Amino acid sequence: MKRIGILSDTHSYLDPKVFDYFEPCDEIWHAGDVGDMAVIDQLQAFRLTRVVAGNIDGADIRRIYGEVVRFRCEEVEVLLKHIGGYPGKYDPSVRLMLRQNPPQLFVCGHSHILKIKYDRALNMLCINPGAAGYHGWQLQRTLVRLTIEGNKFTDCEVIDIGNKQNK
Repeated sequence: MKRIGILSDTHSYLDPKVFDYFEPCDEIWHAGDVGDMAVIDQLQAFRLTRVVAGNIDGADIRRIYGEVVRFRCEEVEVLLKHIGGYPGKYDPSVRLMLRQNPPQLFVCGHSHILKIKYDRALNMLCINPGAAGYHGWQLQRTLVRLTIEGNKFTDCEVIDIGNKQNK
């Protein structure tokens, strides 16, 4: 069993509350637009962290982290990409990859829109944790926690870490 903390779109700001909410997690997955290597360094010092580069990330992050990461967690195939879309409206950059070889879990960011939706056609859970940082148009900053046990997802939680206006 693995507890996973999922976030995206920090845009160089890592809220200290992330560490409290992700305390029970075994791993952290950051779905891009990190903004600053210091964010990754803080997360990695805390827990095993998987990262993909987002469209605002500079050469320093892109040199180390790819735009797509595919891996196994327990018995679940996971695909992590910053720009991904959602069921019925996948981004062209990932559409063919998902159709030809769908993972069981697809995690993306970019839109700043929290969305957790199951794609019945591809038999795949899609998670966009929304935005954890202050940059962007979203009103609430959000995170997601999830438990993966074998090939099952349980305890999926949306965590509201605060209104964007209250910095």
